[in-house]
Amino acid sequence: MAYELYYWDGIQGRGEFVRLALEEAGVDYVDVARQSGRGMGTGAMLELMKSKSEPHIPFAPPFLRDGDLIVSHVANILFYLGPKLGLVPDNETLRYIVNGLQLTITDLVAEVHDTHHPIATSLYYEDQKDAAKARTKAFIGERIPKFLGYFEQVLQQNPGGSRYIVGDALSYVDLSLFQVIEGLRYAFPKAMKAQDGDYPGLIALHDAVAVRPKIAAYLGSKRRLAFNEDGIFRHYPELDTTP
Repeated sequence: MAYELYYWDGIQGRGEFVRLALEEAGVDYVDVARQSGRGMGTGAMLELMKSKSEPHIPFAPPFLRDGDLIVSHVANILFYLGPKLGLVPDNETLRYIVNGLQLTITDLVAEVHDTHHPIATSLYYEDQKDAAKARTKAFIGERIPKFLGYFEQVLQQNPGGSRYIVGDALSYVDLSLFQVIEGLRYAFPKAMKAQDGDYPGLIALHDAVAVRPKIAAYLGSKRRLAFNEDGIFRHYPELDTTP
């Protein structure tokens, strides 16, 4: 039975971190909100979230259905999928390290979102532009170096070598770091161009993931939606400054 991934149609968003893992593993999955027909589409996703019969309904997408089980939150989904897809080390201790790194990516993604919506998600970007400029200036100058510097250090200190961030084989965190670099480059091209040289290991990891056969095929397919200004990573030229 194919996995069912539930996330908003029209954007990559947080769901993309799960898609990359599913694509790399080459398993069958259905992107429910992007499909039409019975039990499909955004309406079906919203209906499941409001269900009176499901014992454990999810608060928000993304979430994954595997048979009768529904797993929510990106890091939790990947923690569940990792062993099934062969995207975590066999060592149980290292699996918790991988999960911790993914949770740190979750923190980073939340801060990315707050660059364009620093006051409230219920307001349009245009209604909080001044606050967004101040928030983004601090994010570019302080938080990008904080997060990427941390991941660079972990990568370089990996006992398994700096080709991967944990162990000696690809994990879902490597895929997620690829997406982080892709998203930051889209949202803040000037800022990232100025900082790329500070993170040689992460950039090499990004480039290696991009040419993996199944990832490269996915990136060149219609399933890989383009970044846009409805997603997490948004490009507003007035926010993109050099540190």
